[in-house]
Amino acid sequence: MKRLKIVADDKIPFLRGVLEPYADIAYLPGAGISPVDVADADALFTRTRTKCNAALLEGSRVRLIATATIGYDHIDTAFCEAGGIRWVNAPGCNSSSVQQYITAVLVALAKEQRRVFRETTLGVIGVGNVGSKVARAGAALGMNVLLNDPPRADREGPDAFTPLDELLSRSDIVTCHTPLTREEPYPTYHLASDSFFERMKTGAVFVNSSRGAVVDSAALKHAMQTKLSDFVLDVWENEPAIDLLLLEKAFVGTPHIAGYSSDGKANGTAACVHELRRFFGLDVLTDWYPATVPPPPYPVTFTVDCKGKTPEEIFYEAVTHTYPVMEDSRRLKQSPETFEEQRGNYWIRREFGSYTLRLNGVDAEVANGLRELGFDIVQ
Repeated sequence: MKRLKIVADDKIPFLRGVLEPYADIAYLPGAGISPVDVADADALFTRTRTKCNAALLEGSRVRLIATATIGYDHIDTAFCEAGGIRWVNAPGCNSSSVQQYITAVLVALAKEQRRVFRETTLGVIGVGNVGSKVARAGAALGMNVLLNDPPRADREGPDAFTPLDELLSRSDIVTCHTPLTREEPYPTYHLASDSFFERMKTGAVFVNSSRGAVVDSAALKHAMQTKLSDFVLDVWENEPAIDLLLLEKAFVGTPHIAGYSSDGKANGTAACVHELRRFFGLDVLTDWYPATVPPPPYPVTFTVDCKGKTPEEIFYEAVTHTYPVMEDSRRLKQSPETFEEQRGNYWIRREFGSYTLRLNGVDAEVANGLRELGFDIVQ
């Protein structure tokens, strides 16, 4: 069999050395991959910065595109399908990472705004792999959770879902987890518009970690002056040339890293390798997964003394030990021009399941909530 040629984004982790026995592989900066680079390639491993369209692929030998991401709006799927190019994404690969990010945001908001979780309603827009886990995290914290997902409501019936108007009017915190689509019947491009924000509760919080263009930046700027108490953005229109006023005013502003836990990255890389195996018959790669995922910079076993503390304080202490999200925000606010560098050289963040948590003097409800988040609990 002729050796394969693969072009891969050089920021896809855990990949170097894995495919070299079976293929010639070129590692290149994602945004700089050119038609010349892919002209004689059989497969392309991407992240979101490589625009996989006719301008890149016309006349190339590429037969497979595998993106190590949940999102795939960087792939011209119609062009690929018309040209016989198979494309795959990695649905769910970093869903637990985004869940951790949103949970860290929620506990930070509760501390800043003195919110009580049991008196707070969380509205989740988009209830796929990511949104479902975010909803479970909200419930684990003790929040009232509302779900909006029109495509799922069409398929499954409306009983488990809340119409958008009602969700916006009732939710204290609204978080978006939709794909970016422009097609009817449910386009999400600029879903968060002037009308959207007008329907939200006064003093509510808006969070977006889905795709930047789900939010109309001009509408958000207006809403931050007239409607919202705070907002959180992990994704931005026109990345990496982000809106500096929105960054300045955001409670949390991060460089598109909600899904960037080391666990999520390992899952995304494994999904690409497995698709390559299936497509080209490389059975030697069956069940491949990174041999080791580096440990986090924090102790993986730690203790929280819960005596005399509110549930919000306990959740904050436990969650923030694993992920101090405000540090990511501080770095971007101090150095927005290094947006891409911060993404490309992101620190080793491990998800809740990597941690063993000892609890002293905790009630059963809070302990169960922490267990639902994924912690290994010792009492």
